Amino acid sequence: VVLTGGEPMIASEIRPLAAALRERGYHLTIETAGTVPPEGIACDLASLSPKLANSAPGARADAAWRRRHEERRWQPAVVRAWLKAYDYQLKFVVAGPEDVVEIDRMLAETGEEIPRAQVLLMPEGTSPGVLRERTAWLAGLCQERGFRLAPRMHIEWFGHRRGT
Repeated sequence: VVLTGGEPMIASEIRPLAAALRERGYHLTIETAGTVPPEGIACDLASLSPKLANSAPGARADAAWRRRHEERRWQPAVVRAWLKAYDYQLKFVVAGPEDVVEIDRMLAETGEEIPRAQVLLMPEGTSPGVLRERTAWLAGLCQERGFRLAPRMHIEWFGHRRGT
């Protein structure tokens, strides 16, 4: 079972739901941006997807929203709490080579020794052409650096739409 959709720790019933699923023997993966502490939630795998600078809301977004996003998108102490509490993977959405510099900085800021095989890089994009182009150079970078590639095959197969 994967609990996802924004920040799951904010949903009021997430803790009882996770506990009930655990009691029934389900394997629980919680996907989160890592901005809210785990505080003991039932979880077998934390799939942490911290937001990079490339995730900033566009110019049409409200200035207050853009500022709030930038202030909250990276919380190293919160990410560290997840890393210490659960098995984990870190997944970053990469738009360009400059993002890898930011990822290296973020990994260092956790203060933890993070095995490279637990870091997944996913190309940013919503069209098959852009994804193929980004995947081509990202695959080589992953191979060189020991990261894992997380292709967005659902977009290739089904297009960019809800539910895939």
